Amino acid sequence: MAERAGEASWANPLRDSRDKRLPRIAGPSSLVIFGVTGDLARRKLMPAVYDLANRGLLPPSFALVGFARRDWDTEDFGKIVHDAVREHSRTEFREDVWERLAEGFRFVQGSFDDPEAFTALAQTLGDLDRQRGTDGNHAFYLSIPPGAFPVVCQQLKDSGLADPTGGSWRRVVIEKPFGHDLQSAQELNAVVNSVFPEESVFRIDHYLGKETVQNILALRFANQLFDPLWSSHYVDHVQITMAEDIGLGGRAGYYDGIGAARDVIQNHLLQLLALIAMEEPVSFEPSQLQAEKIKVLSATRNILPLAENTARGQYGPGWQGGIKVPGLLDEEGFAKDSSTETFAAIAVEVDTRRWAGVPFYLRTGKRLGRRVTEIAIVFKRAPHLPFDQTMTEELGQNALVIRVQPDEGVTLRFGSKVPGPGMEVRDVNMDFSYGQAFTVASPEAYERLILDVLLGEPSLFPVNAEVELCWRILDPVLEAWSEAGHPDTYESGTWGPASADEMLERVGRVWRRP
Repeated sequence: MAERAGEASWANPLRDSRDKRLPRIAGPSSLVIFGVTGDLARRKLMPAVYDLANRGLLPPSFALVGFARRDWDTEDFGKIVHDAVREHSRTEFREDVWERLAEGFRFVQGSFDDPEAFTALAQTLGDLDRQRGTDGNHAFYLSIPPGAFPVVCQQLKDSGLADPTGGSWRRVVIEKPFGHDLQSAQELNAVVNSVFPEESVFRIDHYLGKETVQNILALRFANQLFDPLWSSHYVDHVQITMAEDIGLGGRAGYYDGIGAARDVIQNHLLQLLALIAMEEPVSFEPSQLQAEKIKVLSATRNILPLAENTARGQYGPGWQGGIKVPGLLDEEGFAKDSSTETFAAIAVEVDTRRWAGVPFYLRTGKRLGRRVTEIAIVFKRAPHLPFDQTMTEELGQNALVIRVQPDEGVTLRFGSKVPGPGMEVRDVNMDFSYGQAFTVASPEAYERLILDVLLGEPSLFPVNAEVELCWRILDPVLEAWSEAGHPDTYESGTWGPASADEMLERVGRVWRRP
């Protein structure tokens, strides 16, 4: 009995219960994409569906349905999917896989506020149940602006599409942002949950689908090496960074009024914090993972005063990759008097026995030095060093760095003697790279997440409580910033405004330069 319980606690949600070496295959089902003409659908969703089919993880009865206002028929839709797959799919293009997948394509023309269009969608899905054997199992992917969620959810309810019958299931997939503050998130959750029960709501955070992020759980709980060190006794602080080297890239209309903190810290970075700081779950069942993350987020608070423990900025003109680039306010479509930040940094603490007194520094920004996402656990200095200053002039603090992108892996930084007759100690890195250690290419995040939706596995999806707790942490920061005037300006290609450096220098720390 103990052995079976142990096996269950380490069960991978992608593994079949009969043989954990075999990947689970989705059952009869369809995926309906609202916003199918958008960039996300073209670059991520359609290629991910093909890659799943190419890996044999979709059933022969699977169907893909597009919904949009365009004057298309199913053949036009098929060509759009074909072009997207050819350009963006991760796996090789195989004609036999494509032809089998394309047999399940359908397109429904209409607007979100048109009841007749949803009647036509219901008819299309009914036909797929009879013709393709999708068995009434349908997932609705809302790749649309959050403002359109209420009307689409209401249309799904009024048309009966949200109601499963005869043992089938209906699920809804929502892309971020989940509101723009706590109140709007609560209102949005209420609207969605009035149509779909919480267990049928899948809120996409694509970062949680990345292999390296999932490996945090394996790194922490499968290796006794790290667990004794994973606390305030040995950890000085934690830095979580998501840096981009690009500007808005035509997203001014979306980004203005949202900013870096809402776009990244509220979801991606606070979710990474929860995975780093959580206690070991009883099992890897979704409810157990979510319970531990909720405990962490409930115990997380901002370090005060906010004026000294947060920083924000807008990128100005500068050089990026040898190219002269414009500042934010010169970007096309961006208001000249906008106070929307493109760089945000906050300091928080997790008030638990394990982490009391350890600051977590979260930062994100555009037009920074390079594209990188990493989590750095920086350890305290050794209490006694039997070396004089000349021996350890370059010696820093030990650090365990989890690289999420682009070069996925883990680096351990420690001091080592420099070869030679003298005693000189210098920092060195011990490096693990996914690309070198494993011959199998990592699935794209949306592959994993879409498959989990079809399987009904919510482990990697934030629930209501997580979303609202993240807003409770961020709302006071946003309110303080709204009263603080215009953000600082930083030069494109650098690592953010001077206020971000000052934020750590006040307490004798510095940001890592990834």
